[in-house]
Amino acid sequence: MQYDVVVVGAGVSGLVAARLLTRRGLRVRVLEARDRVGGRTFSSQVDDAVFDLGGQWLGRGHARLEALAGELGVATYPQYTAGKRLMDAGGRVSSYAGTIPKLSPWKLLELQLTMMRLAKLTAQVDPRDPLAANNAAELDSVSLEHYARKWLRSRQSRDLLAAASRVVFGAEMSDVSMLYFLSYVRAGGGFEALIESDKGAQATRFIGGSQSIALALARELGAAVELSSPVRAIAQSERDVTVTTDKAAISARYAVLALPPALWSRIDFSPALPVLCEQLSQRSPMGATVKAFATYERAFWRSAGLSGEAVCDRGPVSVTFDATTHDGKRPALVAFIVGQDARTWSQRTEIERRGAVVGVFARLFGEQARTPRVYVDHDWSTEIWTRGCPVSVLGTGALSSCASAIRAPFGRVHIAGTESAREHTGYIEGAIEAAERVALEIAARG
Repeated sequence: MQYDVVVVGAGVSGLVAARLLTRRGLRVRVLEARDRVGGRTFSSQVDDAVFDLGGQWLGRGHARLEALAGELGVATYPQYTAGKRLMDAGGRVSSYAGTIPKLSPWKLLELQLTMMRLAKLTAQVDPRDPLAANNAAELDSVSLEHYARKWLRSRQSRDLLAAASRVVFGAEMSDVSMLYFLSYVRAGGGFEALIESDKGAQATRFIGGSQSIALALARELGAAVELSSPVRAIAQSERDVTVTTDKAAISARYAVLALPPALWSRIDFSPALPVLCEQLSQRSPMGATVKAFATYERAFWRSAGLSGEAVCDRGPVSVTFDATTHDGKRPALVAFIVGQDARTWSQRTEIERRGAVVGVFARLFGEQARTPRVYVDHDWSTEIWTRGCPVSVLGTGALSSCASAIRAPFGRVHIAGTESAREHTGYIEGAIEAAERVALEIAARG
């Protein structure tokens, strides 16, 4: 059968693109390497409830995702944020309210000045064309770490910025180009929006898990979605593309890559993958994230007036959140091991990680946290069809040399996926925005 479009990847971006193209009357096939849909959204039974082992939040300003969830009948509920937050810094645990932890007056001033400088620089970078910034070359030649050391003399302040950025990217500040950081932050509505809970990117959760979105889309697309079918090759001619899996060779007029760039080079392209796309694939590794859950009989931290949210300046855990189910019946905490800590602890056993994570929970929330009902973690570096989470990370020089390859079609192949988004890059919202762009690109070609 001749298709109009073959979509490679059944994450949210690929599925939304397929849905939009199908609604335009096109014949669409979706090929997914895994035995499930959802990509970096993955909801799984833990204890007696469903928890998100991958991306889980609907953030403020994520209008596309909010509308899609409503259309698909996927209900939401607010992230629990009542009570004080905790900071584990310098060997001491303290509580605070608001976004910024309690600091000495001069450290607080230093951090506030840094946030103002970041906001000023961010305003100069357009995520649609970051190289158009006046000082783009300079910003891309250094890392976020360079500016953190330049602006923040206090080790504690730098550690707080490092912990926050580590969770956003799954990487260390030294791994992230300053230009990429600013572009990413601008696309997400500002740094505070990315790290904030009730007013930011962690505001809302999905009843039944975020993978419910992908599952509902897949049900709507029906037989058009084929699982356990990794794409091995894509050949182009002037008239069509041939997409080859282990099962079949599928012909279509166009193909959509709804994959992180890091996975592009695993496909055998003919003609060869354009050099800038190949370079981008090599220079945009995935962030490193291990997401860990512990369930409990009671939400004892809530009884103690704590929100369950904490930031730590030492590993292995960088941040924690309350992960209790919407009905309150299964209390839980979630911890993020990210960046270098994730790379290190990925090599340890789950039993070792359990000891470390519940040890952090106990230090933060009391000895009751040391004996969870169930502990489970998910190391995204072991997912062979993702190789990391939450997003691709571009280091110094990558944008300067490869920026034009992030979303530009090559031949009959178009680029979707959250990494290619112009708004809310790295988030489910960005995945939807990228899908909408691709659908319009293909429709314009006829």
